[in-house]
Amino acid sequence: MTAHGDAILTIENLSLTLPVERRAVRVLDDVSLTLNRGETLGVVGESGSGKSMTALSVMGLVGRGRGQQISGSIRYRDRELLDLPGADLRELRGGRIAMIFQEPMTSLDPSFTIGTQIVDGIRAHRPVSRREAELRAVEVLDLVRIPNARARLSSYPHEFSGGMRQRVLIAMALANDPEILIADEPTTALDVSIQAQILDLLASLQADLGLSVLFITHNMGVVAEICDRMAVMYSGHVVEEGSTEELFAQPRHPYTRGLLASMPRLDGSDRLEWIPGSPPDPANRPPGCRFAPRCSLHIAECDTPPPLVALGGGRATRCIRHRELAKGERS
Repeated sequence: MTAHGDAILTIENLSLTLPVERRAVRVLDDVSLTLNRGETLGVVGESGSGKSMTALSVMGLVGRGRGQQISGSIRYRDRELLDLPGADLRELRGGRIAMIFQEPMTSLDPSFTIGTQIVDGIRAHRPVSRREAELRAVEVLDLVRIPNARARLSSYPHEFSGGMRQRVLIAMALANDPEILIADEPTTALDVSIQAQILDLLASLQADLGLSVLFITHNMGVVAEICDRMAVMYSGHVVEEGSTEELFAQPRHPYTRGLLASMPRLDGSDRLEWIPGSPPDPANRPPGCRFAPRCSLHIAECDTPPPLVALGGGRATRCIRHRELAKGERS
């Protein structure tokens, strides 16, 4: 696993149980991740793998409600977030740790101007006048490359295009100088050309501001473009972790290999591979390896839950056949 010496955010043994149709369902199970200062960590996996729930747990937006249970540890620097009182957590959220959501129109209030929403967010965390907050709002709109920033303060969300609304969300997230930026599928709802612009913007901001970015996505191409390291999640826990370059070159878990094989190729081939089957129901997971029912490498020993095995150099995998995968064997 990653060394913690340069860690700014450390998640250890995180488990989350939510009430679903009158049942207690464990949606996260023993999740451990480390985000280092100044890096971009990609968290990838299919829908329902636990990516967004991990992010919402960090923000304190789940785990504290009725019927919800959360355990483990989430540390920002030396502060244990799971133990923070609500008021302290609200101060941290949107201040030192900020989050961008995937759908701008559901994150922005259509009844208020962009300027009002950014200014209110600034004044909730800083003891500044409205005039000072407006000046800061103009600064961050300029920072995310919105033309005529001062004039656009009086615009409403519907007056912006989808890409510009996403830039507004990024500006709101940056308004209080966070150290950590969590981006939850920030390009999913955008056209491909606009996605590229937003990714370029995020990469530039990360480098210029020294941000530590937790980037959540199902798109392996996006991970390859902007992430230093990646963690692959499946059915509520991490199944592989390591540098992006290493995982793309030599995946050590069958699920990671399947995700990579399903990516479009540039060699002229129009044939895409796919992973058979579907992820398990969180309320009825397999007793052993959760990927076993979909895995071509499945053997009897896979019916026992595999541990997350450290491979050295910050790499880890939850597969007992990782040595065969390292040799490129398929059966």
